[in-house]
Amino acid sequence: MSRFFIDRMALWCYNISIMNTRETLKINAKGHLEIGGADACDLAEKFSTPLYVFDEKHIRDMMAVYRDTIEEEYGGHGCVLYASKAFSCEAMYAIARQERIGVDVVSGGELYTALKAGFPAEKIYMHGNNKLSHEIAEALDAHIGCIVVDAFSEADLIEREAEARGIVQKVLIRINPGVEAHTHAYVQTATPDSKFGFSVASGAAEAIVRHVLTKKHLKLCGFHCHIGSQIFEKASFVLAVEKNLKFMAEMKERLGFETEELNLGGGFGIWYTDEDPKIPVAGYRDYLSALLDAVKKGCGEYRLKEPFILLEPGRSIVGEAGVTLYRVGAIKEIPGIRKYLAVDGGMFDNPRFALYGSKYTAVLANRAAEEPQEVVAIAGKCCESGDLIGTNFNLPKAKVGDIVAILSTGAYNYSMASNYNRNLIPPAILVKDGRADYIVRPQSYEDLVRSDAIPDRLK
Repeated sequence: MSRFFIDRMALWCYNISIMNTRETLKINAKGHLEIGGADACDLAEKFSTPLYVFDEKHIRDMMAVYRDTIEEEYGGHGCVLYASKAFSCEAMYAIARQERIGVDVVSGGELYTALKAGFPAEKIYMHGNNKLSHEIAEALDAHIGCIVVDAFSEADLIEREAEARGIVQKVLIRINPGVEAHTHAYVQTATPDSKFGFSVASGAAEAIVRHVLTKKHLKLCGFHCHIGSQIFEKASFVLAVEKNLKFMAEMKERLGFETEELNLGGGFGIWYTDEDPKIPVAGYRDYLSALLDAVKKGCGEYRLKEPFILLEPGRSIVGEAGVTLYRVGAIKEIPGIRKYLAVDGGMFDNPRFALYGSKYTAVLANRAAEEPQEVVAIAGKCCESGDLIGTNFNLPKAKVGDIVAILSTGAYNYSMASNYNRNLIPPAILVKDGRADYIVRPQSYEDLVRSDAIPDRLK
C-alpha cells in the first residue's frame, strides 16, 4: 500500500471522526452529510446551490459558553459582544438578543442592520479606524452604548457631535499593547505597524488618553485591544491582559484615571483542517478562564479595581456553524499536474483562498461516507485563474452533479462576498432540528441592476 494512499485514508478517517464528534455535522444513514438535523442533499435540492447553511444550535451554544463563563467565573461583571463583521444579518442580531449578549459593529450598515432587527442600542459598541461623520452621527442619534476611539480627529468629531446633541458619549480607546500573536500576517492587528489603535510603547496611547480626558462630552471608560485572529495559544491572550493592566496602572499613577472597562477583543481560533486543533464548544471556556484569571491576578498585583470585561468573539461563534454547499459542474484533468472540479460558486461567495490562501476541508455531501480516491483542486466559475476554493482536497472520485460541502465557512464568507462577474451572492439558511429557513433571501438578476442608471446621453 502506497504512502500516498495511507495518508489519504488517515485524513479521511480523521474527517469522518471530526464530523461524528461535532454537533454541527453528522453522516446519516444514507451516507449523506447532515447539518443541524437536515440532510445536505435535501437542502441543496430545496434551496439550490451555491448555498450558505448555518447551524443555529452551534451558534447559540458558542454564545452561551462565553456568556456563562463570564457570569460564573467573573461574577457577571462583563459582557460578550458578537463581532458583526464575521457574519451580519438581522437573524444573527435576533439570536444575539435572545442569548442576552451585546454586539460590536464597524460601519453604518452593520449598525443599521442591528437596529432594524430590534437589537438594544445600549448593548452596541462601534469600532472602525475611520468612522465616517454620518456614521458617528447615526451612532449618537441611536444612543449606542459605546464608541471605540481610533484617532485624535475622531475624538474631536465625536466631541463636536455629542456637544451639538447635548449628550455625553461613553468611549473606549483602542490601544496596541505590543503583543504579536502567532497567526496569519494579513490578520495581525496589534503590531506596531498597524492602521488600528495607539501604540503603548511609542507613547501614542498615553497621548490620546490625555487628549480624550480634556473632552467635556466624552466619558472615557477604558481601553480596547485586539491582538489578531485565529489564535490558539492561551499565552497570547494572557500576555495581552498583562500588557493592558500594566498600562492601566500607569494611567492611574500618572493621570489619576482608573479604568472601568477593558475590552480584550476576539481572535479565538477554530477548526478548518487537520492542521488546526479541534476545540469542543465547552473547550472555549478554558480560553476565557485563563484570560479572566489573568485579569484577577493582575489587578491584585497592581492594586486596580477589577474592570468590566468585554470580549468580541466572531469567527469562533459562527465559523464552524457554517457550511457552503456547491454542485460539481465541469471536471478537467491536466495529466501529471492537477485535476480541477469546477463548482457553481467561487471567489464571489468565498474570496478567502484568493486573498489569504486560507485552507478548508471539503466533503462530498451526497457520498460523505465514501473513502477518498483522489486529490483535487476545487475551482470557481469566475473569469480569474486564481478563482479557487483550494488546491488539495481529498475526495472520492467526483462526478458531475455531486454536492460539495466546504466546512467551517460561517465567518467572513458571506461578509466578504461580492457580485463579481455579476454572479448572484448565494442565499443563507438557518437550520435547527431539521428545519431550514432563509435568513438571507436569494438575489435575482433584477437585484443586480436595481442601482444601475443610464444617462440620457446614452439613450
